[in-house]
Amino acid sequence: MPVYLLTEELVFPPPEGASSDGLVAIGGDFDPRRLLLAYGQGIFPWPTEGYPLLWFSPNPRFVLEPARARAPRSVKKAIRRDAYEITFDTAFDRVIRACGEAPRPGQSGTWITDELVEGFEGLHALGLAHSVEAWADGELAGGLYGVSLGGVFFGESMFARRPDASKVAFVTLLGHLVEWRFSIVDCQVHTEHLARFGAELWPRRRFLEALKDALAHPTRRGPWERTLSPGEALSRLSP
Repeated sequence: MPVYLLTEELVFPPPEGASSDGLVAIGGDFDPRRLLLAYGQGIFPWPTEGYPLLWFSPNPRFVLEPARARAPRSVKKAIRRDAYEITFDTAFDRVIRACGEAPRPGQSGTWITDELVEGFEGLHALGLAHSVEAWADGELAGGLYGVSLGGVFFGESMFARRPDASKVAFVTLLGHLVEWRFSIVDCQVHTEHLARFGAELWPRRRFLEALKDALAHPTRRGPWERTLSPGEALSRLSP
C-alpha cells in the first residue's frame, strides 16, 4: 500500500489509514510542533536505523487507565522499604539519555536518537514532556519520561539501574495521575511489564475516541511537582 511521505508542512494523514503494522507516515522531523500534532492524533515516532523517520498508530493500542491500575507485589515491597526517593522533572535530560543507553532484550541499538532527545527536550521546555526520577544514595537509580496533553500521559520509555526503581517511579506517577483525573496512559504497544500494571489492548477506534475526550480537558503544563509519597500514591491505585 502507498505510504504517506511527510514534507515541511505540519500535517499528518488520518491514523485510521495506517498499514497493518500501524505505519502512518514516513519522514519529517522532531520539531516540537510536529510532535504535538502527532500525539494529539494518536500517532507517535519510532526511529529505526536505516530508515527515514517512521510514525505509527498501531491497532490494537496498549492502554492503561490510572484509576484501574494496580501495582505488582515486588513494587509494593520496595515502596514499603522506602527504597527510593521519587522526584518529578528534576533531571529530564539525564532520564531520557539513560533510557536510550539502557540495554533492551533483542535490540542491538536504540531508537532514542540525538534528534529525538532534542525534540523532546523542546517539549520539556514547553512544560509538556515530563520525567519521573527514582534516587538511591544520591544516585539516579531509574526513571521514565513521556508527554502530557489534556488528560492523557503518553508514556515513552523507562530505565532501571536498581531493582524496581522505574516501577516505583511509575506507581508514584500513576497515583498522581489519579489525583489529577487523567483518564488514560498510552503505553503504545504490548509489553508484559506494563500488563502487570493492568494495561490492556484496545482497538484503535476505542483509543482514538478516548483520546479525543481526554484532550478536551485542560493540559497540566510543567514543571510537575510530586505531592504524594510513593506510599500515598500506591494507596490511590486498585488493591
